[in-house]
Amino acid sequence: MTETDASHPESQSGAAPEGKYLTFTLDREGYGVPIVKIKEIVELLPITQVGNMPFYAKGVINLRGEVIPIVDLRLRLGLKEALPGDRTCIVVVEVEEKGAKRQVGMLVDSVSEVLHIKSKEIEEHLPWRTHLKNSYVLGLAKTANRRKILLDVDHVLGGQSWSA
Repeated sequence: MTETDASHPESQSGAAPEGKYLTFTLDREGYGVPIVKIKEIVELLPITQVGNMPFYAKGVINLRGEVIPIVDLRLRLGLKEALPGDRTCIVVVEVEEKGAKRQVGMLVDSVSEVLHIKSKEIEEHLPWRTHLKNSYVLGLAKTANRRKILLDVDHVLGGQSWSA
C-alpha cells in the first residue's frame, strides 16, 4: 500500500494499512496514528474549559485564530489521568465523519517518532488490551522489539456531541 492509503484505514476489518505512523506514549504504552491524519504537534497551551463537555474533553485552545477542542487521550482510552509532564504536548489531528473534516487536539504524554510500518508487522487483535473498543484499534504493530497500538482517530475522536 502507498502512504496515501493510510488516509482511509479499513477499520471495519481491523486491518491497518502499511505506511507511516506518528508514534507517542500514554502511560508508558506506545501508540501510533497514520501520519496523514496529523496536522501538527504543539507544546501544551492554556486550555479554556467549556461546560457540558464529556469528562475526557479538557476544553478548547485558540491555535492561530482557530478554536480546537482538546481531548485527554488517556481518559478517552480508559487510562488513568496524569498531571502534564515536561514532554506532554498536543497532537492536532484531522478527523473525518459524515464527509466533513475537522481538527481535534489530543493530549499525549510524549511524541516518540515517525515509523514506517509494513503490513507484515501488523496484527489485527489485541487480546491483552481488552479495555479498548475494537473500533478504536487498527491493529498492533511489532517492529524492532517494540509494539505500538495503532489507533483509528476517526473512531476515537469522531462523532462527539461537543464538536462544532
